[in-house]
Amino acid sequence: MLIETRKVKVEYTRVSKNKKSHAYSRYKTVVVLKCDACNTMFEREQGSMDRKRISNDYLHVCSKCNPKQFAQKTGVENRKFWNTPAGSDTKI
Repeated sequence: MLIETRKVKVEYTRVSKNKKSHAYSRYKTVVVLKCDACNTMFEREQGSMDRKRISNDYLHVCSKCNPKQFAQKTGVENRKFWNTPAGSDTKI
């Protein structure tokens, strides 16, 4: 689940040809997500994700959880839901 998007200032130091150190900074956009498997908060850089996936239309899994196992579990739940008979009393 998408929680928020924020910009983070990251500072670096580089060494020039003349052996002088120069400090510079860049801004990175970080996306704060909530894991749909274990409900923990985690962050990812926006550049490492596909732009379409930065929404609540997709499920997000943190690095501690197994994404393949989560995908199999949600697939089974969805298949059980969509295979219910037409006369059942479950609400959509």
